[in-house]
Amino acid sequence: MITIVDYQMGNLRSVQKAIQRVGGEAKISSDPNEIANAEQLVLPGVGAFGDAMAEINRRDLAAPIQDFCQTGRPFLGICLGLQLLFEEGFEHGTHKGLGILTGDVVRFELPDQFKVPHMGWNTVKKQASCGLLDDVLLDDLAESTHFYFVHSYYVRPADPAVVALTCDYGIEFCAMVAKGNLFATQFHPEKSQTNGLQLLRRFTQLGNNSPASLA
Repeated sequence: MITIVDYQMGNLRSVQKAIQRVGGEAKISSDPNEIANAEQLVLPGVGAFGDAMAEINRRDLAAPIQDFCQTGRPFLGICLGLQLLFEEGFEHGTHKGLGILTGDVVRFELPDQFKVPHMGWNTVKKQASCGLLDDVLLDDLAESTHFYFVHSYYVRPADPAVVALTCDYGIEFCAMVAKGNLFATQFHPEKSQTNGLQLLRRFTQLGNNSPASLA
């Protein structure tokens, strides 16, 4: 069973339906105990970094999410759910994130021909330095695979070894991270048709065969 974290800032039903479509079981929960004891966890998100963290803290969900990521059980962050994993975000001020990964989240500063938010389909590129892609989520990912993006901010990991995919939109930015049991995408797999569903299918299949924990 996959638990989807409900903090009132994600398209939860779309994620749940996509997981069910690829054969997984998924429930939506804002209960800290259910999140702490989940078999697999998904942190989705759409909206502002600071508002999201305020809601996560108000619901006492930060510690259960942080603890879960140290257990060896599979975790997937989506869009804002990727950004919240980092130490700081600079959307309408400076806000502390979950601090599970080192680095920050900043707004695109691009030439005029690039519209912000970055919205629509774009290609991604595997990063061989990551080292966690074989036989996990992306081992059969074709070159120039497209995923669907909607975001004005992007993550800057302090450790380049966690960057699994990059994308080019005026600059090359991190499109996915992978570290131990933790995976997170800037794109929306639930909106990315065949390629996104394949990624979600592989995530549902991890189960007890997850990689080593972050520890």
